[in-house]
Amino acid sequence: MSSIIDQGFIDDMALRHLDAAYNLGRWLLGNEHEATDAVHDAYLRAVRAATTYAGGNERAWWLAIVRNCCLARLATRNKTKRDIAIDDAPATAERWLPRSEADDVENRIDSAQRQSLVNRHLQELPLNFREVLILREIEELSYREIADVLEMPIGTVMSRLARGRALLQKALAEHATSQVPHGL
Repeated sequence: MSSIIDQGFIDDMALRHLDAAYNLGRWLLGNEHEATDAVHDAYLRAVRAATTYAGGNERAWWLAIVRNCCLARLATRNKTKRDIAIDDAPATAERWLPRSEADDVENRIDSAQRQSLVNRHLQELPLNFREVLILREIEELSYREIADVLEMPIGTVMSRLARGRALLQKALAEHATSQVPHGL
């Protein structure tokens, strides 16, 4: 491949999977501006590494680069800056979670509160569980694609996915229990 074809391939691939890359970056970093910077860094890395692309699943290759850029950013952060409130997430976060089709205002408010709660608890999960849940449940990658992105065996992906789901369910259940008025 010539460098012109490589550049065109990277441009096309990045555009096709830009939403997934940005979404992954935002969820991993918890900040839309850092996610944008990480995706840009990933694009530059992909351009430099275009000649090393051996074919196969381009989406997994691209998301692996994005993930690595995000992890590099996380590694350089001050520990106190790691916990970012879910309130800092952009309003578009709701598009990745189930929506209620109900016309009733109370149902829509309740749905928004549930989405916010799921977002908050998802953001609080340890990174290794959060990233697997995001790739599977939000980006809808297959186990094989996730294994390729994270460079780990499928069994580890399945284990982390099960553990991450259990932790999220536990957090949501504990929240629900803490909301029940005493004496009932």
